[in-house]
Amino acid sequence: MTIETTGALPRLADRSPAITGAEIAASLVPPSQFEHATFESYRPDHDYPSQSEAVATLKLFAKSWEPQRPAGLFSRSRRKVEAMKPGVYLDGGFGVGKTHLLAALWHEAPGPKYFGTFIEYTALVGALGYAGAVDLLRGSTLICIDEFELDDPGDTMMMTRMLGELVASGTRIAATSNTPPNALGEGRFAASDFLREIQSLSANFQTLRIDGLDYRRRDTSGHAVSVDAGEYDRVLSALTARGETATSDTFDGLISHLATVHPSRYIKMLDGVDVIGLADVHVLHDQMAALRLVAFIDRVYDAEIPIVQTGTPLSEVFDDEMLGGGYRKKYLRSMSRMIALTAGELPPHDE
Repeated sequence: MTIETTGALPRLADRSPAITGAEIAASLVPPSQFEHATFESYRPDHDYPSQSEAVATLKLFAKSWEPQRPAGLFSRSRRKVEAMKPGVYLDGGFGVGKTHLLAALWHEAPGPKYFGTFIEYTALVGALGYAGAVDLLRGSTLICIDEFELDDPGDTMMMTRMLGELVASGTRIAATSNTPPNALGEGRFAASDFLREIQSLSANFQTLRIDGLDYRRRDTSGHAVSVDAGEYDRVLSALTARGETATSDTFDGLISHLATVHPSRYIKMLDGVDVIGLADVHVLHDQMAALRLVAFIDRVYDAEIPIVQTGTPLSEVFDDEMLGGGYRKKYLRSMSRMIALTAGELPPHDE
């Protein structure tokens, strides 16, 4: 994508990409860092047996796509597979490998199959209409939903209805969820909240609890790396000189621009970008702006694009009221990601 530049470097704020239903559907695959995710490459923490148990259950779930054996060879394993529900919900805090396991399951399934965030599926409905989205997804073997949003009742009900239709036609579902309002458990996404919000669909899900610590072993006492203005210019100039595509925006300019772009299009804003420059970062006091930043950082993290910044460390942009409110876990998760993005510590696998 060609963008206009301001000063020496292009700005993300000059990008207002359009995206079609076909483009959304084609993008419904795991993020690049999970392109080769497998159950074998997942590294369970042996201090938390639930991680290994989740892998074993997901492997059994994946056997549903294996050819049926002759009746005379009907095995106990096959009976266990047939007894499993058509949906699995991975319940755990950030950094325990949920997304890695979700992607590993996706790779096990034959096509057609889809992997995306809740926002991407709702964007698909917006582009194609409800009936068009159902028609596109019907017949798929597996739909993976990462970060199932529970804080928009209308979208949650729409997704529940759509998934119910797809399950009835034979599609299997795997999901993780994002934070519901007023759920303040430290780093956990409670299965009870997820099952309550999806109501009639809940009976189709088996919950797999995944305990553990953030695999990065970093808590929110860490800080995103912030540089001074001279270092900011030097780093971006050096990266550009060696052929990297760098952008440079003011924090206020980017935050204002994000309000004009649907979150489903954030990933397209990042096409061709190798590093993001962000100047004059400061604490946010507007919750809608903060939530848009969370959604943007998720896409930056998925695309593995490092950030060079000045001003307040990005991990400190959420004010005390936000960190004490109903979206606390979203902010903690984003803070952990912003530390990694500014410190050059992008992970081999994620939650």
